[in-house]
Amino acid sequence: MKKDSIFFTITISFIISLFLVIASFVVLVLHTQEDKEKHLSKKYLPVAKMVLEQQRRNGLTKSFVDSLSNMDMDFINDVGQMNAVLYNPKTKIALERKYRTILVRVLDLKGDSYLFIKSGMLEIMFKDTDYKHVNPLIYLIAVFAVLFLAIVLSFITTWKKLYPIKLLKDKVKTLGDEEFDFEIHNTTAQDEVSQLAVEFRNTAKKLKDIKESRNVFIRNIMHELKTPITKGKFLSELENSDENAEKMRRVFTRLELLISEFTQIEELISSTKNIVKNNYFLDDIIDNAVDILMLEDDVIISEYENKKINVNFKLFCVAVKNLIDNAIKYSDDKKVTIQTNENDEIIFKNSGKGLAYNLEDYFEPFFANENKSKNSFGLGLYIVNSILKANDFELKYEYKDEINIFTIIKLEKKDK
Repeated sequence: MKKDSIFFTITISFIISLFLVIASFVVLVLHTQEDKEKHLSKKYLPVAKMVLEQQRRNGLTKSFVDSLSNMDMDFINDVGQMNAVLYNPKTKIALERKYRTILVRVLDLKGDSYLFIKSGMLEIMFKDTDYKHVNPLIYLIAVFAVLFLAIVLSFITTWKKLYPIKLLKDKVKTLGDEEFDFEIHNTTAQDEVSQLAVEFRNTAKKLKDIKESRNVFIRNIMHELKTPITKGKFLSELENSDENAEKMRRVFTRLELLISEFTQIEELISSTKNIVKNNYFLDDIIDNAVDILMLEDDVIISEYENKKINVNFKLFCVAVKNLIDNAIKYSDDKKVTIQTNENDEIIFKNSGKGLAYNLEDYFEPFFANENKSKNSFGLGLYIVNSILKANDFELKYEYKDEINIFTIIKLEKKDK
């Protein structure tokens, strides 16, 4: 553990706090013991002095013993009872004073206090009937035990609260190596450090998603550029003519449109900002998608109502284009039927084999790369799903009577 570490500072502070608590406890115990001895000396030594004076002058007369009894000091005249106190292993000496041949002790036994006086061969004992045994050390120990536990628990709690910082420090070092996986133990804690760890994990996850999305984005660029480049290569091998020059110009125009389109897609994938949406006719969106694909009119069977939809035009055109492209590419007759219904849903139909996996599987990055069979339908669907979600739509799939049916459905707005 480094000296500059916050955990080192906390540990040292904890050790110092414990040392101060223990030192304070020892000082208070000694002080309490000293106060107790002063109290016992003040109470019992004058009585012992008075008893010795009386014994020296007239002996312990009945009137003297009665006067001490009125002071709550009962004389123990029975030797057996006296020895039962003196030689009991549970008897504790609370105070002891010696004056030449005189010995004075205050004894504690089972909560009772006894004054024992020995002068030469003479042994005298009194029981304090007014004595209430209160051991202040018990309360002192209880208070310091609670304080000790509080410090230990505070240290453990603080360590646990700050431990995510150590994880964050170690994880930040690995971000440069594109290691984005980050797990935290307690995701429900509301303290600032835990919330920081949660936000860091979310950020790491977002960076991971962006990385994967950009990989898909690059793959999509390669896929989309292939068609115009192939057509351009074919046209370059033909003889020069105005018609071929116009076709070549159209190829480069489409390339420019694709690059602009990819910019919009990349912006969508790598950002969470709200996209700008307006109302557009469905016919305009489909025409734009068909133009980008450079398709002939006869491949599109239009059975839709030209309704207005609230979307981001450029991005939604990309989603529609990908759906049309996939439908034609994987259909038996190389055609796609576009319809609408009373629920304002946009439907794309093509004949052919159905999806081999659940639609949600094709929304995952790299799924198409792992499933290269012709009927995978995976290429572009990840981006389609992202664009539709950004525009508050979703994609549903159904296979019925050897017809693939992709439906764009408007998401219902949730109450805030």
